[in-house]
Amino acid sequence: MSTTPPRACWPAIAAVLLVSGCASEQPKPPATGADDEHLIGHVHGLGVDPADGTLYAAGHYGVFRIDEDGVAIRIADRWQDTMAFTVTGPHTFLGSGHPDLREEDLPPHLGLIESTDAAKTWQPLSLQGEADFHALEVVGDQVVGYDSTSGQILTTTDRTSWETVTAGQFIDLAPVPSRTDRILATTGEGELVEITLDGRTTAVEGAPTLVWIDAAPDGTVVGVGPQGEVYAADDATGEWGQRGTVPGQPSALDATKDGWHIATESGIYGSEDQGATWTAVVETGH
Repeated sequence: MSTTPPRACWPAIAAVLLVSGCASEQPKPPATGADDEHLIGHVHGLGVDPADGTLYAAGHYGVFRIDEDGVAIRIADRWQDTMAFTVTGPHTFLGSGHPDLREEDLPPHLGLIESTDAAKTWQPLSLQGEADFHALEVVGDQVVGYDSTSGQILTTTDRTSWETVTAGQFIDLAPVPSRTDRILATTGEGELVEITLDGRTTAVEGAPTLVWIDAAPDGTVVGVGPQGEVYAADDATGEWGQRGTVPGQPSALDATKDGWHIATESGIYGSEDQGATWTAVVETGH
């Protein structure tokens, strides 16, 4: 298909996935007042900076650093709608989305952008004005992204020129542990599929209905269902088991060696025991 609905707004599967919170509109103009300073709103991505273990949340109202007290601090007073977000190294992030409304010289689609100072500033890398990535992952020496404007999964080795992997309606991407020639994806129907980077797609049998997915450094594949059900498997094709539940409809997932984090409509939740128990990290104000 040529166009995919904005992330978290898939009308054709709303009755199945029960996911809401459309983010198709541009970020609202900067507001005044103390209440707005820490307003996260709808979260599109989570990531932990390996430099210091700080959790970051990217979403409709900017990129936020979550401090030790669970306070979300908007970085550099930027209201950029960061639709895709992934941490690639110390203080180094990749993203995509739509600019702060004050940045009138930028097109509505940011393409692939990068920050090397923990989201204080962003530099365009490619596809500015063309692509609106809703998911980004690093697979070996490649960056793989799902572009919502074209409805295609794209890949690049130099972060400048891109090739099409496949087309369809996808929600999230995750690396396949120990493989650099394929990627995992969730579809608009909540199905988990494995896609080789030459475009062959295979359904993962036995997987539960999943919306967001990630792969932890130990090889565990983590997924969250439409009602906040958390699942995990030793590898994507292994036996899946439920690891707990988080309240609210989920919008982002991140799994690291030190813990797992999930954002929902009611907050950001963390687990330090591989999903068995979850505690609120911060309220999103959404």
